[in-house]
Amino acid sequence: MSMANVDKGELISQVKQQIAVANAQEMLTQMTQKCFKKCVNKPGTSLDSGEQKCISMCMDRFMDSWNLISQTYGQRLQRME
Repeated sequence: MSMANVDKGELISQVKQQIAVANAQEMLTQMTQKCFKKCVNKPGTSLDSGEQKCISMCMDRFMDSWNLISQTYGQRLQRME
C-alpha cells in the first residue's frame, strides 16, 4: 500500500468524523428548538415540573426517531455499496 493510499484513508476517516460531529450538532439544535417550542409556553427563570417532563419525553421521542432514521439510512448505504 502506498503512502498516498494511507493518507487518503486517513482523510476520509477525518471527513467522516467531522460529518458525524456536524450531524450531532444539528440534531441537538433541532431537538432543542422543537422541544422548547412545544413544551415551554412562558419562558422564565426555571422550568416547572410539567415543562421538565414534557421536554424529557420530547427529547426521548426525538432521539428515538433520529436513531431510527440513522439506522435506516445506514442500511440503505450499505445496500448501495
